[in-house]
Amino acid sequence: MGRFRIPLRPTYNSPVILTFALAACVIMAANGLTGGRLTPTFFATYPGFHWTSPLFYFQLISHVLGHKNWAHVTGNFSVILLIGPILEEKYGSATLIKMMLITALVTGVLNAAFFSTGLLGASGLAFMMILLASFTNHKEGEIPLTFVLILVLYLAKEAVQAFSQDDISQFAHIIGGLCGSLFGFLRGTGKERGRG
Repeated sequence: MGRFRIPLRPTYNSPVILTFALAACVIMAANGLTGGRLTPTFFATYPGFHWTSPLFYFQLISHVLGHKNWAHVTGNFSVILLIGPILEEKYGSATLIKMMLITALVTGVLNAAFFSTGLLGASGLAFMMILLASFTNHKEGEIPLTFVLILVLYLAKEAVQAFSQDDISQFAHIIGGLCGSLFGFLRGTGKERGRG
């Protein structure tokens, strides 16, 4: 008699994206256990530059891990978990981490410089990935029509919604989308998986 084998087994197929998603969920759960104090203290960034505070530099990047509630988490990660693994496969884990860190830092710095409200959540990264994904079959010297359409549909919508009164940072979405567009153009066809 042959050995019984399970035909399918779960794999940690996208280490950067899965670790990021798990970290955001753990932080959200821990925030609930601390009475809502953890996220505002460590995983949100605020207006102004506080050069003497080591926490300020951490928050410029860590804000992408903090979320307002579970609906905020699921809204962002339903996009990130769908698109992120494709990008990690195409560009490699190291390059994707760099893109995520740059996007988080740029968004955090610009929010500190130009806005009077705090910022938290991974929506800027989600928009970065949406725009970057439109370059998955990009050839050098070409502009993918999918990129143009996504740019018009998403960024125009965010620009219009920026005038509405809500808790959503359309600014972070727009900056994330612009970062994704820039990465797509700079990385070309993305042949060097895992390099850079």
